[in-house]
Amino acid sequence: MMRFISLFLFSFLAVSSLAAQRVSFVWPAPETPLREGVPATEILQHAGSGDPKSGGFGGVRSGGKQFHEGIDIKPRNRDRAGNPTDRAVAAMDGVVRHISAVAGKSSYGRYVVLEHTEVSPAVYTLYAHLAQITPGLRVGNRIQAGEPVGTIGRSAGGYVIPKDRAHLHFEIGLMMTRDFQRWYDSRKFGSRNEHNIWNGMNLMGVDALDFYTQWRAGHVANFEEYFRRLPPAVALRISTRRVPDFVTRYPALLTKPLPDAVGGWEIQFDWTGLPFAWTPLTPMQVLDMKLQPNQPVIVRANEPLIRRERSKTLATKKQGDWVIGSDLKTVLQQLFAIP
Repeated sequence: MMRFISLFLFSFLAVSSLAAQRVSFVWPAPETPLREGVPATEILQHAGSGDPKSGGFGGVRSGGKQFHEGIDIKPRNRDRAGNPTDRAVAAMDGVVRHISAVAGKSSYGRYVVLEHTEVSPAVYTLYAHLAQITPGLRVGNRIQAGEPVGTIGRSAGGYVIPKDRAHLHFEIGLMMTRDFQRWYDSRKFGSRNEHNIWNGMNLMGVDALDFYTQWRAGHVANFEEYFRRLPPAVALRISTRRVPDFVTRYPALLTKPLPDAVGGWEIQFDWTGLPFAWTPLTPMQVLDMKLQPNQPVIVRANEPLIRRERSKTLATKKQGDWVIGSDLKTVLQQLFAIP
């Protein structure tokens, strides 16, 4: 079975490398400001501070301590009552995977998730805080780039977005595991998982505005190139025979084909904890490295990057050695089902 998986992934990688063509991408909201050369920050809706950077990706709130998974895009047109009339549209051809039509069931409010199976890796996009979802849109529908998924709004659960700060929360990213419910149950949150594997806690984003800017300037042609350019914050090794479903869903992130038998992994993570480069290790390599089963060990750390980003805790130093931080531990729990 492992040989079959390895051959399949090797074939996929070979085809993928030959087809490293420019992806077709549509900005998910009116993009006139970008076309006119207005600074990118002008398209972002601030989160109450007045600073448009607070609508961007990453540690942009609470003095850099609060992480924001996506970007918040301003509406351009409003009706007489001040409500946005702009439509949120699919950024790429894809498949509707999740629709949350009841605003109170998520901090995202009403939201739609698309999976883009024709790009590599097959990223998701998420469109949140919608005033309404396009009538007739159903899970499983195929949708083309530029088709509307809903109307930009300010729906939310558990808090109120003022009318003047209505926006589209937009994400591009990867899903951690199809076994999310097991992890969710183990955490004993005390509330029902209303969103199955498309729960926001199972989704990890990249900077959508950064991708779009680089793609538009011609610095990257597709997501494979973009992921390869991510700066690593942490690299770790783990001894396990498990091949996470993350790897089988995103084989483009493998640095080489799977061996006949997997003994472990060396994984690189960006500063958010996203595992963007996977190198399989053979059982003999794991033995030589003296790795203990299911005991991840940090082998490299970008200390300036780790210390600069205060909204995520990937690693901390104890007695001169790097140990795994809380956010990275969560990712590893989801990927490998380890305590």
